Amino acid sequence: MARFRISGIPNALAAEVRQTLRAPAYGHPASREPATGYGPCRHCLRSFAIGREDRILFTYQPFVEPGSLPAPGPVFIHAEDCEHYVGSTLPSDFRTLPLVFEAYRNGGWQAAQERIGTGASDERLEALFDRTGADYVHIRNAEAGCFMARAERLAPVPARR
Repeated sequence: MARFRISGIPNALAAEVRQTLRAPAYGHPASREPATGYGPCRHCLRSFAIGREDRILFTYQPFVEPGSLPAPGPVFIHAEDCEHYVGSTLPSDFRTLPLVFEAYRNGGWQAAQERIGTGASDERLEALFDRTGADYVHIRNAEAGCFMARAERLAPVPARR
């Protein structure tokens, strides 16, 4: 049974950036260029095909809770439409990337930060949720520090009687 849901940035936000070439909420110019690094795309959560796909770089604010401390930073998405990732497991491309898990409680209060390196697994993410009581986890790139995806704790299913 899935205990968390991982998702990329919302469809509407990715579409807005592709159409306007502007960072949402900030209005900063976004730039389109051939992929020179693995990324990954913050919408489909797949690594880029270096030199074969174009990507868009823009400023993104991953916090949505009122009162949370803003933490805008650079992110990439595919320049062309791609499928939005929502799943109950870490994306396969994430399992070999250097990651940091940042656990938060609602309101943007950080409960823990764990440097995972390249050993990311669903079990490590579940253990972080269990240990901290976090409501969500930001998954970040351990090399660049930038936001990659959000994992949200799913409400526990009541036991049947």
